[in-house]
Amino acid sequence: MSTPLTADSRPRLVVHARLQHDAVRDRWVVQAPERLFVLDEIAYAVVSRCGNGLSVAEIAAALSAEFDAPVDEILGDVLALLQDLADKGIVHDHPA
Repeated sequence: MSTPLTADSRPRLVVHARLQHDAVRDRWVVQAPERLFVLDEIAYAVVSRCGNGLSVAEIAAALSAEFDAPVDEILGDVLALLQDLADKGIVHDHPA
């Protein structure tokens, strides 16, 4: 298990992983050596904001405004998704 992410964490994909669009299947994926993670619309909305220097709280606030949903609920969901990806070695906290 990786280090727990917090609202202040600044997530980014690890060096060996990349976000890319699978044009044939018209879907977004995170590709890593010998692994592929298919993202749904919400997961893409979160992962696409990683690596831009935003904190988890800032990502949640942006998604809250975009989807008109309570920020506390969004924050919990964003943290859970990113922690799952961190535990799988795809995302890590990148200091500002």
